[in-house]
Amino acid sequence: MGFNSQISFDFFFFFFFIASLDFIQETNASEYNESRLLMKGCNLFQGKWVFDPSYPFYLPSKCPFVDPEFDCHGRPDKQYLKYAWKPDACSLPRFNGASFLGKWRGKKIMFVGDSLSLNMWESLVCMIHASVPNSKTTYVRRDPLSFVNFEQYGVTLYVYRTPYLVDIVREKVGAVLHLNSINGGKAWKGMDVLIFNSWHWWTHKGKSQAWDYIRDGSALHKDMNRLLAYYKGLSTWAKWVDTNVDTTKTKVFFQGISPTHYEGREWNQPKRSCNGELQPLSGSKYPVGAPPAAAIVNTILGKMRKPVYLLDITTLSQLRKDAHPSTYSGDHSGNDCSHWCLPGLPDSWNQLLYAALLV
Repeated sequence: MGFNSQISFDFFFFFFFIASLDFIQETNASEYNESRLLMKGCNLFQGKWVFDPSYPFYLPSKCPFVDPEFDCHGRPDKQYLKYAWKPDACSLPRFNGASFLGKWRGKKIMFVGDSLSLNMWESLVCMIHASVPNSKTTYVRRDPLSFVNFEQYGVTLYVYRTPYLVDIVREKVGAVLHLNSINGGKAWKGMDVLIFNSWHWWTHKGKSQAWDYIRDGSALHKDMNRLLAYYKGLSTWAKWVDTNVDTTKTKVFFQGISPTHYEGREWNQPKRSCNGELQPLSGSKYPVGAPPAAAIVNTILGKMRKPVYLLDITTLSQLRKDAHPSTYSGDHSGNDCSHWCLPGLPDSWNQLLYAALLV
């Protein structure tokens, strides 16, 4: 009698468990479809910053993946953590790390670019980790390729560091930036999602410049106009994507141009920089407009045969003069107005990525 009762209970529990799974899947599907409908025809990147006390998504002390350069734990003000991006024509779906892992189960996602790609990658890994804090992970940091694998779901998030996307090659004359070569692209193949980024290092000069010469075809230059060089290098990247990526299997994104806030004259405060800024600019426009590099990105993407989704983060990030590490970076001396605190603005970039993947 006890044995039969146990069997009945086990069957009841089993069917209840299956029914619960079906209900959860139906609920997730319903939320997924509702989010898609809400965002249909909406410009996710046109909007404003609003105060949201439910932010941030995680605490740096609870995320083992944040580098010291992005960890602003010594910063006395915390209001910069409490802003959410609100598109004018729709509402962004709340990021759900468990749902993200479920949707991309068994998949490989790679960020490719400079330290702004690292900024965004660490943000996404932390956001997911906050949703499944007890999920076992494998974490490997190497140069140029690092990754975090969420083992239970088989989801791996990679970051491949290549500041220019095109190659730097050691020649007799020194380090040469090859505008027509992407040998590093071999590591980018086979991904399910690719998120590219490049611009930050193209402006570096002097001791912070990573190359001695620029090679454009057979011509070797000591230097050239940096916007022209960027256009040529990004054209090579576009040809690589058009030739090597099957976009029926791989979703491709370009992260967009991440701005800096060293020059307060850009927001009509010429004596200021990001240091000491406590809140975003109001409204939805940046006084000096978009940087010239953003127009180059738009031009290149418009010429491509393969679809690439532009995460158009430029203007919304320009409004966040308050969100940089400034003097509170644990790795950069001086005033860092180019990278972003974690938690912080890159979490909103990833919420937009999450929304774009739904659409």
